[in-house]
Amino acid sequence: MNLSHTRKRCLLVIGLILVPCIVVNYISAPDTREEQILQNGIAELQVKLENLHSKYISSQEEIQMLTYQLIQLTEGAHQLMPDVQMFVNNSGSNVTNVKLPSVYNFLPHLLNDINSLKPSYVKSKGRTGVSMVLGIPTVKREVQSYLLATLKNLLERMSQKETDDTLIVVLIAETDPEYASLISKQIEVQFSDEVEAGVIDIIAPNPSYYPDFSKLRNTLGDSHQRVVWRSKQNLDFALLMSYSQTKGMFYVQLEDDILAKKNFVSIMKSFALQTISLKENWLVLDFCQLGFIGKLFKSVDLPWLVQFFIMFYNDKPVDWLLDNLISTKVCSMDMDPKRCKIAKAELWIHYKPSLFQHVGTHSSLKGKVQKLKDKQFGKISLFYSHYNPEAVIESQIKAYKQFTLKRAYKGDSFFWGLLPQPGDHLRFKFMKPIYIKRYLFRSGNAEHPSDKFYNTTVEVLPYLSNSVDRNHNNVTEDGYFIVGKFDSLGIARGTVDRKLGKISILRLTVHSESDNWAILSEIHIEEDLHS
Repeated sequence: MNLSHTRKRCLLVIGLILVPCIVVNYISAPDTREEQILQNGIAELQVKLENLHSKYISSQEEIQMLTYQLIQLTEGAHQLMPDVQMFVNNSGSNVTNVKLPSVYNFLPHLLNDINSLKPSYVKSKGRTGVSMVLGIPTVKREVQSYLLATLKNLLERMSQKETDDTLIVVLIAETDPEYASLISKQIEVQFSDEVEAGVIDIIAPNPSYYPDFSKLRNTLGDSHQRVVWRSKQNLDFALLMSYSQTKGMFYVQLEDDILAKKNFVSIMKSFALQTISLKENWLVLDFCQLGFIGKLFKSVDLPWLVQFFIMFYNDKPVDWLLDNLISTKVCSMDMDPKRCKIAKAELWIHYKPSLFQHVGTHSSLKGKVQKLKDKQFGKISLFYSHYNPEAVIESQIKAYKQFTLKRAYKGDSFFWGLLPQPGDHLRFKFMKPIYIKRYLFRSGNAEHPSDKFYNTTVEVLPYLSNSVDRNHNNVTEDGYFIVGKFDSLGIARGTVDRKLGKISILRLTVHSESDNWAILSEIHIEEDLHS
């Protein structure tokens, strides 16, 4: 039985099983919400069938190629095993003599290395079959990296159900193996559970994947530096999309310096399924108004984009190419701009309000400062306000402008200090000694995620220090007890043992020099009022 008949029978069985179940469910649940669930279920099934068909086409292509290679290898051989001869005879008629263009026609340098399309680094549990694949390319930034903060935000904004149905693919788009290894280790350490569970894949390109950028044509009147930057970005997106295509139903292009709204995965999936159930023939769903952030595609459509990006990677930026691809599909030469815009809007559907916000200030392009914000996203909170016990505030770290520690403690703003040095203290001397139930200090914020406290401890001074057992490894020379420290994400949280009694002073102590300024975006000292 050939593959085509097998595939048709499988689809028929799926239909015979699922359609009656859907009809019964529809009859027993006539309300609008249940009807929408039904429609979304049918749409999801439709997308899954399209993905199966895409995989079938890919497998047929591989069979054709293998058959062609087998014929080439056996050409001129006088004797073949009967089984092999029969296979060649049956398959040879399907092999065309027409040679269609391939990736090597547009990127001929790939022929120089047989491993050029094989990532040089892959950290993956091989997870597939999810609804949503989030693609995040990241490159070395000279001023500030946002990647870890972005990953943290994305994971925090997903429910467990969403996490179980999502794959995040991080492309470390650098050819330096030491840098790729460093970034991968940072991700593996800070998100060990997610990496182990297969929620995060990490890949890095083979250096031979990229052409000789010095030989690129200068286009659009841009400097050669900018041409190289945008050309490489096109190739990065093409590689990331190609890797991600078979992993899930939908693919979302993100960047490494963004924030997301809560439950963004469920919102995107539901909107995508609703538009499919309404028979809207879209190519892209847009969940952010800036650049290429938050653009969602059906995985089966990714080959169109990859091919287009590779063909014109040297000519235009990636967001322009997406616009050109859609224009090519729906706009005729004699169509007026207004009609063309309306036609494009049917393929490029915008969702409001935006689910993502760009927060990075320093672009990956050297010297470029990116201050664009998506106004539809809403206001980003740069600090968290809490009521704290009355205290005298002291800081050895000089505050930047009005961003003082005193205002941060009162919940009016955040603290922003200049270059912490070893031995610097931030003290909170309580007006009256208190029992501390718990504390929380959060450093960095959405716009400056790297301005964190590094190698900094949380220390307390008991009111009746002479009555406290001092045979303790965590006691400083001046009598403070070390009760916690800032972690790799820039957060210090914990409790204070009541055995220490009432606390008269809590302080933060910096133990090493920092390359960045430091922000305290949240200060919360909760008093234990139970005697």
